[in-house]
Amino acid sequence: MATNLDDFTVIKEGEAEILMSKKNKVFFNKAQVNNRDLSIAVLRAFISKRKQEHEEYLSKKAKGAKKASENDTSEMAVEEVDNKTPPEDHKSNGKCELAEETSPGESCTTMEGSVKIDEECGADEEQVDDSEGKRPAELEPPRVLEALSASGLRALRYAREIEGIGQVVALDNDPASVEACRRNIKFNGSVAVSKVESHLADARVYMLENPKKFDVVDLDPYGSPSVFLDSAVQSVADGGILMCTATDMAVLCGSNGEVCYSKYGSYPTRGKYIHEMALRIVLASIESHANRYKRYIVPVLSFQKDFYLRVFVRIYTSASAMKETPLKLSYLYQCTGCDSFHLQPLGRTISKNTSVRHLPGYGPAVPQECTDCGRKFIMGGPIWSAPIHDQEWVASIIEDVNRMKSSYPAYEHISAILNTISEELPDVPLFLSLHNLSSTLKCTSPSAVIFRSAVINAGYRISRTHVCAIGLKTDAPMSVIWDIMRCWVKNHPIKGQPADQPGSIILSKEPVLQVNFARAVASLSKAQAKKVARFLPNPERNWGPKLRAGRTVTSKHISLLGEAALNEALNHEQDNEEEPKSKKPKIEEDNNATS
Repeated sequence: MATNLDDFTVIKEGEAEILMSKKNKVFFNKAQVNNRDLSIAVLRAFISKRKQEHEEYLSKKAKGAKKASENDTSEMAVEEVDNKTPPEDHKSNGKCELAEETSPGESCTTMEGSVKIDEECGADEEQVDDSEGKRPAELEPPRVLEALSASGLRALRYAREIEGIGQVVALDNDPASVEACRRNIKFNGSVAVSKVESHLADARVYMLENPKKFDVVDLDPYGSPSVFLDSAVQSVADGGILMCTATDMAVLCGSNGEVCYSKYGSYPTRGKYIHEMALRIVLASIESHANRYKRYIVPVLSFQKDFYLRVFVRIYTSASAMKETPLKLSYLYQCTGCDSFHLQPLGRTISKNTSVRHLPGYGPAVPQECTDCGRKFIMGGPIWSAPIHDQEWVASIIEDVNRMKSSYPAYEHISAILNTISEELPDVPLFLSLHNLSSTLKCTSPSAVIFRSAVINAGYRISRTHVCAIGLKTDAPMSVIWDIMRCWVKNHPIKGQPADQPGSIILSKEPVLQVNFARAVASLSKAQAKKVARFLPNPERNWGPKLRAGRTVTSKHISLLGEAALNEALNHEQDNEEEPKSKKPKIEEDNNATS
C-alpha cells in the first residue's frame, strides 16, 4: 500500500528522516534532541572503549598462555627430578581460586569472598574467562536494543550515524508505533533496512527472553523506567551499557515521596539539590535490581536537563564486587531549619593484612537536633553516593563531540552540559545553593566568585554543578560554610530578626574560622575564564515533553504544544464531529510527565 505523503510531515534530525503523521498517533519529542545527541556521543565512546578493552584482553591472554607454557615446562622438569613427591592440588597456578563470575580487571577473592589477593591473580583470570567462552577471539559489532522505540528516530540515528554499530532492534507494544517505525526504516534507505528491525512486543518480556544478548540497552519511556529495570539489567551483556531516561521528575523530586519509594525504593527530600538527588535515586535503583542477579553498575555519565534525567551505566557480573554496593549508598539527613545536610553510608570495610570484612556503617551521622540551628532532621534515601560520572569517559566524549560538531544538531547544548560535568568534583555528592544560604540568614548574597574564593582560601575544594546554575559542590563541612557566611554578614550587616529563627541562631555563634575573601586564582571555572556559556536558553518557546500520543488535542494543551502547533492540530481535526459546548472533554492526566 503506497504512503500518501500529504498525511505526513517529514522530520529530519541528524542523518535520519522520519514521516510523522499529522494526527497525534505516534509520540515524537523534539525536545529530546539533546538526549539523542548525547546518547550517540556516549555510544561512539563505548564502541571505541570496547575495542580497546578487547585488544588489551587479547594481549593479556597471549601473555598468560606464554606464562602457563613456561610453568608447565618447569613443572615437568621438577616431576622428573622428584617423582616420589605427590603433585599438589593446582588451581589457577596455585595462587588463588577465582569466583564463579568475574568482571574485567577485578581483584580476585576466595570462595568466602573475605580475602582479596590482588597481586596473585594476573593473567590467570583472563585464562579462566576465555575457557568459559565469555569473550570470543573476534569482537562482534555491538547489538543495540531500543526497548521503547515509538517512531524509531533514535534507532535510525544509531544505525546511520554511528560507525561500527551492529544490529539495532526497535521494540514497541503499540501497533501504530511499530507500523510507523517500519515505514521510517524503509524511508531511510538500504543502511537502515539492513541494520534496523522493528518488532511488536512487550519490552519486559523480550528482555527477559534475551538475557545478556545486547551490548547496549536503551530505555526511554514516557514517564518512569522503574517497571523495565529488572528485565533490562538482565538483558545487558557483561561489560555492556544501559542507557536510561526518566521523565517523572515530579515524583523523583519529592512531590509524592511515597510514590517515589514504591517505584525506586528511595525516599526523596526537598532541597535545592533535589535534581541531583533524583539522578542518584535512579542509580541506586538500577544497582538494586542488578544486585539480585550478582551484577553491579559502573556509572559513565549522568545528567539532568529540562524535564528529564538520563544515566549511562556499564553492567558487570561479579558476586564478590557486588559486596561493595553498601559502600556506594548513603542515607541523607536534611535539616528542616537551615540548609545543612549530612550523609550516612550504609556500609564500611575493615582491613587486616590481606583480609577485608564488610560491615554495617557507623551511626548516627547526626544528633537529634542540628548543631547549626537547633532544628530537627528529616531522613531520605538511600541514594547513590559514589561518583556518577567517569571523567576519563567525559573527556573522551568531549573530544569526539568537538571533532564532529557538525554531526550533532544540539552541539551547543550538549557541549555546555559536558564541559560543566567535566569540572564537577566527582567525589562530592549533592550541592549547596548560595541563594538558599543567604535566604536562611536574610542577608545579601555574596557573588559566586567571592564565596568560591573563601572556600578555596580555607583549604577546601569547590566547583559548579551541571544541574543548577547557582549550585556549588564543595568538600567543606557545613561548619566551615556557615563560618564563611557569618563573616560575610559581619561585613554586610542585616536587620534584626526574631531570635528563634534558624538564621538568628546561626549568626548568634562566633565564627571559628578566620575567613579570607581575597580573590583566589581558581575561583573562576575554566568555562567562566573562557567566557563559554554553560546554561543555554531553550531554543524555542513551549519547550517540553509535548502531548502523549493518542490524546485528544484541545485548547487546554496550549502550554505544552504552543499556539501555532495547537492551531495546526485543531484545523486538521475539523472533519471530526464537534463536541457539545456544554460538556468539557475529559483529558486523562499523566502524573509522570513534567513540563
